Amino acid sequence: MTVPAPSTAGAPAGAPPTSASLTVPSRVTAREPQPVDPAARIVVIGAGVVGAALADELVSRGCTDVTVVDQGPLYKTGGSSSHAPGFVFQTNGSRIMCQLAQRTLDKLDGLELDGRKLLDRVGGIEIATTDGQLQELRRRYGYARAWGVPAELIGPERVAELWPDLDVSEIIGALHTPTDGVVFSSRAVEYQAKRAEAGGAQFHALTRVVDVESADARVTGVIVEDAETGENRRTLPADVVVATGGIWGHLLGKLGGLRLPMHPMEHGFAWTAPVPALPGTAPDGTALGDDQAGRPMVRHQGSGLYFREFGDRIGIGAYEHRPIPVAPEDLTDTAHLLETGQEPAKRAFTVEDFEFCRSEVARVLPAVADLPLEDEFNGVFSFTPDGGPMLGPSPQLEGFWAAQAIWVTQSAGCAQVLADWIVSGNPGLDTHELDFARFDPALLSDAWIRGRAAEAYDEVYDVSFSHQSTLVTRGLKTSPFHTRILDAGGYMAEANGWERALWHAGNAALFDDPEFCSRPVKAFGEAARSGFALDDPALSEDLSAPVPVAVPRRDAWDQANWSPIAAAEAWATRNRVAAYDMSSLTRYRVRGAGAKEFLERLNSNKVGKKPGAVTYSLMLDENGGILSDITVAVLGEGDYFIGANGPLDLDRLSRLLPEDGSVVIDDITTSTCCIGLWGPHARDVLSPLTEGDISHEGLRYFRTARIRVAGVPVLALRVSYVGELGWELYTEAAHGLRLWDAIFESGAEYGIIPAGRSAFSSLRLEKGYRSWGSDMTREDTPEDSGLGFAVRMEKDGGFLGQEALAAQPSRGRRLVAFGMRMDAGRPEAGSPVFAAGAGSAARLGAEGDAVGWVTSADFGYVTGQVIGLAWVPSELSEPGTELGIMRFGRVHTAEVLAEPVYDAGMARIRR
Repeated sequence: MTVPAPSTAGAPAGAPPTSASLTVPSRVTAREPQPVDPAARIVVIGAGVVGAALADELVSRGCTDVTVVDQGPLYKTGGSSSHAPGFVFQTNGSRIMCQLAQRTLDKLDGLELDGRKLLDRVGGIEIATTDGQLQELRRRYGYARAWGVPAELIGPERVAELWPDLDVSEIIGALHTPTDGVVFSSRAVEYQAKRAEAGGAQFHALTRVVDVESADARVTGVIVEDAETGENRRTLPADVVVATGGIWGHLLGKLGGLRLPMHPMEHGFAWTAPVPALPGTAPDGTALGDDQAGRPMVRHQGSGLYFREFGDRIGIGAYEHRPIPVAPEDLTDTAHLLETGQEPAKRAFTVEDFEFCRSEVARVLPAVADLPLEDEFNGVFSFTPDGGPMLGPSPQLEGFWAAQAIWVTQSAGCAQVLADWIVSGNPGLDTHELDFARFDPALLSDAWIRGRAAEAYDEVYDVSFSHQSTLVTRGLKTSPFHTRILDAGGYMAEANGWERALWHAGNAALFDDPEFCSRPVKAFGEAARSGFALDDPALSEDLSAPVPVAVPRRDAWDQANWSPIAAAEAWATRNRVAAYDMSSLTRYRVRGAGAKEFLERLNSNKVGKKPGAVTYSLMLDENGGILSDITVAVLGEGDYFIGANGPLDLDRLSRLLPEDGSVVIDDITTSTCCIGLWGPHARDVLSPLTEGDISHEGLRYFRTARIRVAGVPVLALRVSYVGELGWELYTEAAHGLRLWDAIFESGAEYGIIPAGRSAFSSLRLEKGYRSWGSDMTREDTPEDSGLGFAVRMEKDGGFLGQEALAAQPSRGRRLVAFGMRMDAGRPEAGSPVFAAGAGSAARLGAEGDAVGWVTSADFGYVTGQVIGLAWVPSELSEPGTELGIMRFGRVHTAEVLAEPVYDAGMARIRR
């Protein structure tokens, strides 16, 4: 809906706009979900592998009135669960996705239905036939070590031992994960459903959901009818409704006011005829059932395929074919299933799409080369823009939840998370990668959803690189400076729809600048403490001294989406002045008579200060975990400017608004723009253009003022995420281009440049600044995250999460800065961390368990070392502690650093 612009009467001249974004198709109107009474009437739509697991989890948590309905027959309903091959590879670059897979396997392990297992932990093998593929497996090996998945890198000889019939002549290495397994999805559905029924849940087959009833924007019931005849329409009373409809999720979500960015896609699958070479037995000699495997599942990432034994046959799945989207409206229904026996999630096999994978399987498994295919079909699965599930409560209809786009791999794990979320209000782990509110509603066009789903399918087995961007529907959000950035040779990446430059090709000229100065990579460990160690310019107290940068070699892995020009842009920021397009920062205006009380209650720091104050603060959950970090600027009485992290913040803030209308939130992100102007000469550039006092005394650090720059009304925040003098300069989008051009004209004599996100990332890590969502989440407390300074435990009126923090300020681990000597490359987020102890880091990397993981890392161009942040046990958090950090299977020595590494006295910012 369109939100009318609020009044600006009485606002001082130059105030940023207060109108809400008109591009948002709907606003959050539902309240923050509260824990559900165990006696509440809960209706689950969908009896597949997620719906059955959810019913089981709800009953186990004491829920006494759970009803599950499905349009198909029980317990093989015709959705994706009915045909899913059940491959569960636990290893994932995302810690949360790995945990969900681990939870799924742990729940089903050892369970049987009618004497048949729900899960076979046959293990998995991922093979590599090129050096690039092997390097990717080394990276995945690191993820496995970080997240506690047993794994080993093996050679072709060991592959041949595990799979005697494979031709290993082209295989140069593999990743073996012995605890991965095959889930027999139909049996898993039936077992969990029957256990839920034994606990009091009811399951209704052949029952189609027609609509959801509500009163006062809250769920009251579900209207259903007989799926076979379309008759006997009736209402099932409900206090909570959960859509777990799999491939029908997009359509079901609409019943709860949701527009879920998910789309059904076809996926080729087939079995071979019986393979004479297969023994048909498990390693212990017992005969295999027709759906069982005795050997590990095989994934050939380079060819986009997977296969495993099905008794004496081989089942093959193909991702290396064109994306085939299925319009949700074109999915067949139960009547068609009952009439033809054709399951809705099985569609006609497209032979031409399967040929490549078939031939590639034959290369590594010659025994199937001349065998015909049997029972082939194109299975339908749901794909999302980022590959993650869709969980959470509806923003429009209270009591309506969704658990969609979930594959067998994460099925039981997601069910556990959602059951905890519904029953207790606490999902038990970080959900920012799972919550469907992570997507900006303004992006969710049909073309965007379909295009991103197709891209996600195409890239399922592709190697992903840092800063890798979508190629779909680019240019949805651009700042007023976009054309200027392109003129400077901006190398663009996408984030939440925004176009952002990583670096600018035009800045390569800085390497030829007579003043450009470089330094060697910093000595580290014992070498850094020797008498031959170079002085560190980052620690110099002489603010006029040149600050050199180290320019690392281009690592083969990092050459994608990285350029040494980032080092030049970092140099210009530290020595001269640079302008960063910060328009993609999420920003809101919170105003009204109740705004101060509202924000104080939700923030760990005191934010309701005098006009002009700027405060860094945290928003916590009831358990003291960090839901977001925000910047709050006081514009006037009951008028606040909020710098936030994204759509999840707006969703939560909107749900918690007072019902009396005393607080209004305006999303002003797309109607405004921002320039980050930072560097020693930032004031020299801005002063001649400015009406207003921007001296150090007139506008101190962490203060804000309304000024005019080149005649443009600007809200200037004296903050710096890169650790240099400067401001975030906000204005209306209509004024943005004039502001940019005036700043660059004034800055020409000081060598001003546009700088990008690559330099920005490095500079913020040198300064020790955290990034929510990667460095800390709701699983972490402020003290553990190094953000205890943002908490005022004695604050009047208290704040959400205060009692939990008082009871448990620490959870036994710490986020620490580390440094390490690497002439090229850097460890990625998710790289495992080892305790060096008395032994070498390399030995412990091979033999010991990981004690933590890297959250962010980059080359510190100014400090001359790889620098990053990592979670480690509290006892390993003291500066000087030696750690081992794995990159591509090799463990490098690292050291815990005192923070911040750069300009600890803050002299460069406060001048």
